[in-house]
Amino acid sequence: MNISDQSQIDFFKSYVNNTQKLVIVPHNNPDGDALGSALGLCHTLKAMGKDVSVISPNEFPDFLNWMHGVEDVLIFDKQQKVASQLIKDAGLVIFVDFNALSRIKHMQAFFEEDETPRIMIDHHPYPDANTAEVQISVPDASSTCELLFHVLDQAGFKRYVTKEAAECIYAGIMTDTGSLNYNSSRPETYFIVAELLGMGIDKERIHHLLFHNNSFDRMRLLGHSLGVKMQRLPEQRAAYIDLSKEELRQFNYKPGDTEGFVNQALWIEGVQVSAMFVEKNNVVKISFRSRDGFPANKFSETYFNGGGHYNAAGGESKLGLKETVARFKKVLKEFCDEHAY
Repeated sequence: MNISDQSQIDFFKSYVNNTQKLVIVPHNNPDGDALGSALGLCHTLKAMGKDVSVISPNEFPDFLNWMHGVEDVLIFDKQQKVASQLIKDAGLVIFVDFNALSRIKHMQAFFEEDETPRIMIDHHPYPDANTAEVQISVPDASSTCELLFHVLDQAGFKRYVTKEAAECIYAGIMTDTGSLNYNSSRPETYFIVAELLGMGIDKERIHHLLFHNNSFDRMRLLGHSLGVKMQRLPEQRAAYIDLSKEELRQFNYKPGDTEGFVNQALWIEGVQVSAMFVEKNNVVKISFRSRDGFPANKFSETYFNGGGHYNAAGGESKLGLKETVARFKKVLKEFCDEHAY
């Protein structure tokens, strides 16, 4: 893996070796890669004898509850006083799977004032220079978990990666690549997966817990999304799903229940763009997936205040759900016509 500035790993190694109390922070609404990298790093540092805490801005989805160490994760919006004190007492904070303070929502204001040294490990493009003093950023990596394993190896810490850490890291790679279906064309990804398997992880169990452990309500919501709500835009080779707050309530929605729904439309022959619109209290959250050369991140950045990877991006809209979908259809046509997609 090409890390443009090896000195950043050297800084990481020096900071870790010379710090006893550390805090690890994933992004808001942590997914498998965010929580996997946070807990994978946590277990590794604890094996080195460090005092480590993981603080998540908010709750994580139930389907990640099996990960080793989740019971010790502090939730900032519920335990703000305790979490804030842990950060103040720490000698180092490590951000994983995000590259701008806006991605940690209500923790942003705290870190804009806090002076604890910070390191960022992330695979998203265009990092904000104000996020951390040390930035290990490799957008080519399939996931932050893949990048983390490489960093630990390069820093000489791989021998401290426990089986528990390896399972969390493997889970992050699998969730961010859809079980190696996308963002996974580099041989290095598979070399790291092979190393993790060699550490004795239970691959079948992890895949069952991540992908084959759905609630009855989630499966009904998926059926509703595909059978009732999915729409095609043949001229743009696109498909989309939109879900209202009322529909989420109807199917007893829990955070994480729509995870992966946006990928489904890409299984349709001829579809190059898939979009998912989920209505929340004051915003519509949007996910984009693509193939065949369509830049999901550029499209999201241009029209929906978002960004991400070439084939997997996110955004949001302050318009209502119907207005957001109408705007999507309009600007997608303009974008495809302009760039000949």
